[in-house]
Amino acid sequence: MKYLILTLLLVTGFIASGAEKKQQPCSDDEYHQFDFWVGEWEVFNPKGKKVGENTIEKILNDCSLKESWRGVSGSVGHSFNIYDNSSQQWHQTWVDNRGSLLQLDGGLVKDAMVLQGVTQGRNGVVLNKITWTPVADNVRQVWQVSTDEGKTWKTIFNGLYKKASK
Repeated sequence: MKYLILTLLLVTGFIASGAEKKQQPCSDDEYHQFDFWVGEWEVFNPKGKKVGENTIEKILNDCSLKESWRGVSGSVGHSFNIYDNSSQQWHQTWVDNRGSLLQLDGGLVKDAMVLQGVTQGRNGVVLNKITWTPVADNVRQVWQVSTDEGKTWKTIFNGLYKKASK
């Protein structure tokens, strides 16, 4: 009986210690590659004119990023961003108040996050490529499109995210 109790105590101890060592969801380094974008931002075009404000926050136990965009022109949009462990890449789904949907996939290239996706334009398929690059305490976002299968690219947005004044 004494050996049975001792065995039960040892087994219970191993089970409990295994539960304590269980890794938290989304704690791998890949889930934090886009953390440089988290914050409250004022966004400026290359001429220094403010074009909007953006809030990027970690949600769902730090497994996802939620973007909330407010442009000075009245545009409003949201995106959800997550590292998809099954595909080993980042995914973003963007929607806005003008009926736009953009789905992008990609990942970290050197120090920049690069996501790409396809949309349907008036004249055919449009490739979209958005790059976020940390620059000191700021973030540069460049959105490029291609209508010739990536042979040439046109920049349609170039914004510098600066930490918002409190």
